[in-house]
Amino acid sequence: MALAHTILASLSIEPLSGYDLSKRFAEDSGCFWRASQQQIYRELSRLEDQGMITFETIPQDGRPDKKLYSITDFGREHLKEWVAQPSEPTPIREELLVKVMAGHLVPRSVILNELERRRQLHLRQLATYQELQQHYCQNLPQLAIADQCFCLTLRRGIRYETDWVAWCDEAIQLLSSTA
Repeated sequence: MALAHTILASLSIEPLSGYDLSKRFAEDSGCFWRASQQQIYRELSRLEDQGMITFETIPQDGRPDKKLYSITDFGREHLKEWVAQPSEPTPIREELLVKVMAGHLVPRSVILNELERRRQLHLRQLATYQELQQHYCQNLPQLAIADQCFCLTLRRGIRYETDWVAWCDEAIQLLSSTA
């Protein structure tokens, strides 16, 4: 999957500015894709050059004009073709797991401190996703299909963060009890 597909998927729901896309990546889409504002703007430019998106300029008082991006018919067709293709699981590349694997080389407190720090990060992200779920995902069967798909993605993010917290708890408990 490429950043372009994630941007197209977001724009298939509603037109967004680059700033709004960055915000969405930091909040809503964070459970499956991360991107910096610079990466997003660079990809928006490529997608525009390829004819997959277009923008409308919105004048703003006292600030630079805002570009409101929309997916084109060509972009929507490209995204539909991509969605219809099979996907493979993404290999795990997790730095914390490598650190834990090599944790026997440092004092136990070093690994325990990092596990607790990461546990707190995952708890904060879990709380954010749960707030979004509470706000957007009530009466899930009655929601429009686009909202149901968003909520399903969000629920996967909640499970991801919940699993990380549980694993950190397990690791902390084991490494603390064998000290």
